[in-house]
Amino acid sequence: MGAGIAQTLATAGYATQVYDVQPTGLERASNQIRQQLDSAVAKGKLTAEAADKIFSRIDFTDDLQSCLADLFIEAIIERMEDKVALFNQLAELNHSECIFASNTSSLSITALSKQIQHPERVIGLHFFNPAHLMKLVEVISTTDTDPTIADTAWAFIESIGKVPVRCLDTPGFIVNRVARPYYIQAMRLVENGNASTEMIDRIMESAGFKLGPFKLTDLIGQDVNLAVSRSVYEQLGQPERLRPSPLQEQLVEQGKLGRKSGEGFYRY
Repeated sequence: MGAGIAQTLATAGYATQVYDVQPTGLERASNQIRQQLDSAVAKGKLTAEAADKIFSRIDFTDDLQSCLADLFIEAIIERMEDKVALFNQLAELNHSECIFASNTSSLSITALSKQIQHPERVIGLHFFNPAHLMKLVEVISTTDTDPTIADTAWAFIESIGKVPVRCLDTPGFIVNRVARPYYIQAMRLVENGNASTEMIDRIMESAGFKLGPFKLTDLIGQDVNLAVSRSVYEQLGQPERLRPSPLQEQLVEQGKLGRKSGEGFYRY
């Protein structure tokens, strides 16, 4: 997600920095962005010169001290304590008007902001995968968010060619709240022997969905998707209809996380 967001910002003309604590993560991000740009050139959507210019706007670093910016979009692991630690370190390094935005899929922006030095400058900017293609971005404010920050974030999302939608800080926000039954009920059908993964994906795609639920969770990452399902399930009081799937839990336990591991519901 971080690489896709960085590519989107650089394509819109912004000087962009990608930070990762692991050099291997930076290498993956660089390769991913380069491959996506080369693919766009091959399809005639970009010239080689334009692709090189986009790539040149992106700086890759594992040095947190060099992370100085007006806007930070965090897309790290879905653990509250890690996000809080990162934002507080960035707050120490940066000026008093920078914006801290989280790309979290399900964690509470309010709970996050309460633990950060400047809660009024914290907001959610939830992109969708793949970030360089998907148009929608959820803009999530809390009761502490400065309205000026929310307006600035909205205008920024429009400036990069995306479609912002305002939503309150509720479990799963809008899209992930709506999407849980799409994934979970599909998995329930397979668990009960009512249909195969391939059949459900084929039916849903023929009905107009870009990807069926099993192909989509493989793209997102089974571990990430399961974490969101668990979070929404717990925050809403454990309704049976949203109980996470044992089938998905088994995949995650086996390390079958989807495309990124080479196998999930499908093999890659």
